[in-house]
Order: sequence, then C-alpha cells, then structure tokens
Amino acid sequence: MSVILRKGDRVNLTEKNGVSDVLVCLGWDSKKQRKGFFSSGIHPIDCDASALLLQNGKLVSKKDLIYFGNLRHSSEAVVHMGDNLNGIGDGDDEQIMLELNKLPECYDKIVIAVNVYEPVARKQHFGLIKNVFIRLVDISEKKEIYRYNLDDDYTEKTALIFGEFSRADGEWIFTAIGQGTDDTGLNELIRKYR
Repeated sequence: MSVILRKGDRVNLTEKNGVSDVLVCLGWDSKKQRKGFFSSGIHPIDCDASALLLQNGKLVSKKDLIYFGNLRHSSEAVVHMGDNLNGIGDGDDEQIMLELNKLPECYDKIVIAVNVYEPVARKQHFGLIKNVFIRLVDISEKKEIYRYNLDDDYTEKTALIFGEFSRADGEWIFTAIGQGTDDTGLNELIRKYR
C-alpha cells in the first residue's frame, strides 16, 4: 500500500526505501464542460509533462529539459515515456523514468512539471481538469510507493509544478509541491529556472 502525500510533504527515498529507480506517473482527466446550448461533454485537454534537470538550482542547458520534444537525457538517467495528446482514459497519462543513481553528480534537482498545451489559443487551464495526481513507482519492486493528489483549485493556472527530487549528501528526497503558475508554455515556465 502506498503512502498518500500532502502538499509540502518531503520523503527521503534513499534513507527509508533504498529506492533509486523510480517511474514518475502523472495523470489527469478533463471535466465535463458546457460549450453551448446544445453541446456539452468531455473536451480533451492536451497536457505535457516535463522534467527539468537542474545544476545548483538552475537549468543550464535546454538539453537538460526532458519533454515530448526531447524524450531522453544524454546520461540515460531520465527518459520520458511518450506524449499523451488528450488525457482521455483512466490511470497514468504520461510517465517519466528516473534512474537517480545514474544521474551525474552535477545535477542536484529534478523538477516535475505539467503544462497545458497552447492554453491561450484553446482557452484551457487546470480549472477544467480533475483527478490530477503524481505517483511514484519503485521500478525494482514494481509497486507504487507514494501518491500525491493535487486537489487545490487551479482555475486559470496553465502550468503546475507537481513535485521535485533533490539530492543532498548522496540521498534523494521527493517534495510534493502542487504549485500552479500562469506560464503559457514550456519556454515561459523554464525561465524561472534560468
């Protein structure tokens, strides 16, 4: 049985669990929307997950941004498992595999974020999404160890920082963040880490 995390919770993956290979699973569902007098229903929203690999808290190179346009880090320690264009269906929508012990020492943090694709043009935001979660699966044991359900009101927010992995003294700590932002694209989001 996995542990349910709350916003701000921190867990030491190395010390308590000895976990180094983690599958980060992200999920969301579109809410039923009323579009007009005669039409309502589920209107798909394309959300994109990404991992930002930071050095001293900074994104040094675009090569350290793992997303649908750059699925694999050069170290092979971070691999995006593919883009889901609509978030339809139960379970995980996108997954990112982390081999934390394989990541070069110069990286001290991995930020996991999700942004709505073209939110201004499509008039979409996280207020139109429900059942938002991040879960961590221990790859070696093939079991979910932590889950964080992001249940705050993210109306008008177009990107979310789900959580982050940080390295300190050889140990990896995961923090559940759940911070919404007004960034309208990935390029805008990554400016916070430059």
